[in-house]
Parts: sequence; C-alpha cells; structure tokens
Amino acid sequence: MDKQPETTEAEPPTVMTTTKKRMMVAIDESDSSFYALQWVIDHFSSLLMTTEEGGAEGDLLTVVHVQSPFYHFAAFPAGPGGATAVYASTAMIESVKKAQQETSAALFSRALQMCRAKQIRAETLVLEGDAKDMICQAVEQMHVDLLVVGSRGLSKIKRAFLGSVSDYCAHHAKCPILIVRPPKELTS
Repeated sequence: MDKQPETTEAEPPTVMTTTKKRMMVAIDESDSSFYALQWVIDHFSSLLMTTEEGGAEGDLLTVVHVQSPFYHFAAFPAGPGGATAVYASTAMIESVKKAQQETSAALFSRALQMCRAKQIRAETLVLEGDAKDMICQAVEQMHVDLLVVGSRGLSKIKRAFLGSVSDYCAHHAKCPILIVRPPKELTS
C-alpha cells in the first residue's frame, strides 16, 4: 500500500487593510451637542485613541461648528408698500464677526479639552451658512464615514417651523448618521 502524503489546504494570506475612518460631530452652543460629543468619546474611544507606542493614530474625529451668516443689511417695512433697507456699519460687522470667532473658539476649546482627556486626536472645522446644508456639504466633500449630531428634542410643531438640523441631516447626508438624544433628566 502506497502511503499518500498528507495534503493540507494552504490558507490564503490575510491582507490587513487599515483604512482610516472619519467621524464628524456637529456642535453648537447646546448641551445636547456636547452630550453627543461625549457619547462618541465614550463609545468610540478605542477607535479614536492616539496610541502612545509608535505614534500610530486611530480613526479621525472632526468637530464641526457652523456659524450663521451675518447679513450686512436688513429690510423693514416703512410706510405703505415700501421698505427701507438699513445697512450695518463696518464697526458693527467687525464686532459681530469677532463675537462669532470668540464663540467658535470657546466651543472648540471645550470640545478639544473633552477629546484630550481621553487621548483622542481631533480636528476642528468652522463653516458659515445654514447649518443643515453646510454639514451635509462637508460630509460629502470630506468623505465622512459617520456623522453624529445631538437632538434637542424639539416638539413636532417647533420642528415644523424651526426645522431640525438632525432631521434634515438624517435625510440628506451622504453617510450614516447617528442622532444622540440626551437622557430626559438632562433635557428637563
């Protein structure tokens, strides 16, 4: 009897691709947006952490804030059938822009402090325009893999009149979106 040599099937080599994922968290002055950021930090920190050995970095976190545009004029009804345009002075325009920059800096300072506490590397991005549209445009341009926004818990009536950034993004963003609702005790 001839003894057959044992054959084992060779396993194909495993190719490990480590593509970095990009997460974006949209923040504003609301507590719900910072709750969403903290939620991401708590639940995705293992993916986002900057490792100390070798300096390897995890996935990228982008914190975005959208400033409302400042219009240099306002139209008021002045008499029958007419409107009067009032233009802002240069000093007023500069004052508003400076206040917007200070607000953004304070928001990013708080956000980056939260990230650094968990050794998460984050980049910041300031945009100007309608928050809903600008966030969705940034998601598409930056090839974001996950967008995270907070929910303010607007009622159906307020959401219909004011619009909801999270609702709009859920329908228009070109990536998966996570809407983080804070617990009731924080919203009351």
